[in-house]
Amino acid sequence: MTDTCPVAFFVSDSTGITAETLGSTLITQFPDQPFERHTVPFVVTVERARQVAARIDAVAAAGRVPVVFSTVVDPDIRGVLAGSRGFFVDLFGTHIPQLETALHATASLQPGRAHGLGDAIHYQRRMSAVEYAMEHDDGQSVRALERADLILIAPSRCGKTPTSMYLALQHGIRAANFPLVDEDFEQHCLPAPVAPYAGKCFGLTSSPMRLSQVRQERRPATVYASLAQCSYELRNAEEMYVLNGIPHVSSASMSVEEISAMILQQMQFDDAAP
Repeated sequence: MTDTCPVAFFVSDSTGITAETLGSTLITQFPDQPFERHTVPFVVTVERARQVAARIDAVAAAGRVPVVFSTVVDPDIRGVLAGSRGFFVDLFGTHIPQLETALHATASLQPGRAHGLGDAIHYQRRMSAVEYAMEHDDGQSVRALERADLILIAPSRCGKTPTSMYLALQHGIRAANFPLVDEDFEQHCLPAPVAPYAGKCFGLTSSPMRLSQVRQERRPATVYASLAQCSYELRNAEEMYVLNGIPHVSSASMSVEEISAMILQQMQFDDAAP
């Protein structure tokens, strides 16, 4: 990062998650342009907005380009931010009037709606799913597997845990995950506890090189992390998936969000929580 690179401000009247997600998606389309990033949450007063605007102006005064991604809904606060010397990208205000026209309704303009409690039923569903995913992480519990919406299976360190947690927190999916071990590979059978629920199973793989790199960080210079062992496990895991009709995807070059989207599509979770 240099002193001349542009600066992205993700400004929100709530947690900043939406502003950061949407803004980051936009700037990924400029891969040769590194950004210094700052998330500024809970901008809920005009005074606080003026403080943020001063930070933005200071960046501009230093000869750098400040880009402001805003999900603030209050028009007075938006006005202060838009009056700064930054390039203002209004992620909400630009589209709310269009929606009001299309729906013949007036927006509530209440901050924090995207990540507040919102629909209490969906919120409780997500929290329950997180608890389930934590209990059933890495095969540590086989209790109530019949309640699982999804069972992720994969060799160690292929991304089962982060994917399970993301699906639970974002979509309310009760996801258990179960490691594949040498005994499973030798028999080419699903692990006994999950075999009755093959229709709920989804497999993850990786590339031998990537898996070896990840395992080296955890247990360097071991058979577990060797390229040969990783190749053996991944080859046998894929054979197991094919033999048992288990859909699967490689996590080698995909983000958790992309893996989860693939799972939702292939497992047809059309009613996943927003």
